[in-house]
Amino acid sequence: MVTRTGMIGFSEGNGHPFSFSAIINGFDRDGFNRSGWPVILEYLDKQPKEMFGIGDAKVTCAWTQKPDITTRLCAACGIDMAVDHPSDMLGQIDALIIARDDWKSHAALAMPFLQSGIPVFVDKPLSLDPSELRDFWPYLCSGLLMSTSGMRYAIELDQIVARMDDIGDIRFVSAAVLNDIEKYGIHMLDAVASIGLKRPVLMSRADTAHQSYDIQYENGVVLRLDCLGAVAKTFHLNVYGSAGNVRVELANNFMAFRRTLQHFFKMVDERIPPIEPDSLLGTMNLIRQAQAMSPSEMMEVSNAKSF
Repeated sequence: MVTRTGMIGFSEGNGHPFSFSAIINGFDRDGFNRSGWPVILEYLDKQPKEMFGIGDAKVTCAWTQKPDITTRLCAACGIDMAVDHPSDMLGQIDALIIARDDWKSHAALAMPFLQSGIPVFVDKPLSLDPSELRDFWPYLCSGLLMSTSGMRYAIELDQIVARMDDIGDIRFVSAAVLNDIEKYGIHMLDAVASIGLKRPVLMSRADTAHQSYDIQYENGVVLRLDCLGAVAKTFHLNVYGSAGNVRVELANNFMAFRRTLQHFFKMVDERIPPIEPDSLLGTMNLIRQAQAMSPSEMMEVSNAKSF
């Protein structure tokens, strides 16, 4: 049986509705040429045919804020139905992907579907509003809601995991990313969660022109996170251990997104949370606190269940 999937939303400068839909459905070259996303088409073209498709999932409905974008999305990715309003998908789908990364829109879009028992994936960050996180909590725990950066599943992280014995005990991690802590900091926070840094306890902000934070985790490891603002594409991660170190550039978006979608549809089937809810909410709390910090300030990171 096909898992009928809805694709909702669009954020300026973010092509996730196109990339996610193409990974699930495959893509039409002529349609994608008219989509306005040549960068996505370039990496789609490099993939073998067998890399497209996620189990029995198919994107069958789409909605974005602009009908012309929805029309282009449907043409590029073989989506049968463009709807006039997100609620038109209720009763038509088995799962939903909210592919816009402006967190203030997420609760209003997601809750009608969650309340109807439809599993939902929400692009990062889920929300920085404590009251919305409280409302999302039962759905995170019951395997109805997933939210993450695709960088949590970046294929380059496999190099770090495979070399753990050579690295030894992790002593220090540094990460650099473009944009700010709210927009892109989560990419690196979710990436380091995959190598064992899951519960931040203490954070300080450096007195620098860009946003720079030292984040201590409960295992004592410190992450230095530099959010560099408006710079060229940057997703650098360095891990330093007692016996060695490794540096990776998180660059393979296709595989990061594909792995993310595989985890989501596994959740759809099994109703088991793919990410520890405490860890996810801890990251939301950290980002919210980091935004408000002054240079040279230090603070404890609030517990995930502080709402």
